[in-house]
Amino acid sequence: MSAETIPVPPESTLDRWPLQVQGIVSSVQGNDAVACRLLEMGILEGEPVRVLGYAPMGDPMEIRLRDYQLSLRLSEAKRIVVRTLQKPDGCP
Repeated sequence: MSAETIPVPPESTLDRWPLQVQGIVSSVQGNDAVACRLLEMGILEGEPVRVLGYAPMGDPMEIRLRDYQLSLRLSEAKRIVVRTLQKPDGCP
């Protein structure tokens, strides 16, 4: 199944985002140390992000952010809200 045939929600948490589909970080939820650590790792509003895969038991997951790959626990990924890329008017 190619990335073009995968139904992509307009917005979702990163733990539910489809594999190999690029999205944009919309927000990081929470005001605790975990949320601060996610922001320190570069998971900032407006950054492109892509889910690359999951460990054999499903946790952690691997994402692509900027020029690096990052592993996150699913509990951390649930705090990251991702939205689809906005296409300019007239683009298919």
